[in-house]
Amino acid sequence: MSGIKDYFSLVKISHTIFSMPFALIGFFLGVKETNGEFDYMILFLVILSVLFARNAAMGFNRYIDREFDRKNPRTAIREIPRAIISPRSAMLFVILNSILFILTTALINSLCLLLSPVALLVVLGYSFTKQFTYLSHVFLGLGLALAPIGAYLAVTGHFDLLPLLFSFCVLFWVAGFDIIYSLQDIEFDMLERLKSIPVSMGPRNSLILSAFFHLVALALLVVAGITGPFDLLYWTGLGIFTLLLVYQHLIVKPTDFSRVNLAFATLNGFASILFAVFVIGDLYVSW
Repeated sequence: MSGIKDYFSLVKISHTIFSMPFALIGFFLGVKETNGEFDYMILFLVILSVLFARNAAMGFNRYIDREFDRKNPRTAIREIPRAIISPRSAMLFVILNSILFILTTALINSLCLLLSPVALLVVLGYSFTKQFTYLSHVFLGLGLALAPIGAYLAVTGHFDLLPLLFSFCVLFWVAGFDIIYSLQDIEFDMLERLKSIPVSMGPRNSLILSAFFHLVALALLVVAGITGPFDLLYWTGLGIFTLLLVYQHLIVKPTDFSRVNLAFATLNGFASILFAVFVIGDLYVSW
């Protein structure tokens, strides 16, 4: 019988470090916008929303990709191919988390509830993209990009330029590192006729495009820093974020994918957490 630990493994719960820090940035930007009025319940609901949406998205991805995962030696150890979790149980998990996500947004405000089906359409729809477009990495980035603007909406109830800049940064940042991650499956994807930028452009050009996407992400953060109420801590955090992005491009070569996981998970995880700490610290100091 499957346990909670198995479902956490199914959705790679540790990878929440990519979206959660930027959701917290969006939340604290909203707090700043509302003159520092801090609501712990809204923060709790934002965290739950991110978790439920991500659980639904990842669970659905594992369900849709189960046959490909079974054929791929790298992914054959996942829970559905190994029959640790059945496809039916995985789908029930997706449905449960989708319902919990919508219910959570209903407790936040009417705008978040109204937009919740759109958010689910985006994050669930990503799972189909690799079968018809080479830009699946961008769709993944779009899904995670909902975190900062969604958290901001939870606090303020309206859109604004600054959180949108952070959202677009997340889009290009995630698309860039997902290109790096997909390099390790390039041969399998070609064999199964799955679409990705590495399949379309080859490793060398894919790494160039990934670096360009990360350059765009950094440029957006520079604009956000100039536009927003930020000081030294923000720019220090951006400097660290930049160094970690540069380093991941130095350690992954077109002919050597052995350090892809270090670049994909470890460096980007540290980058998002450290950047969020400095940004939120900067906002807190300026209250």
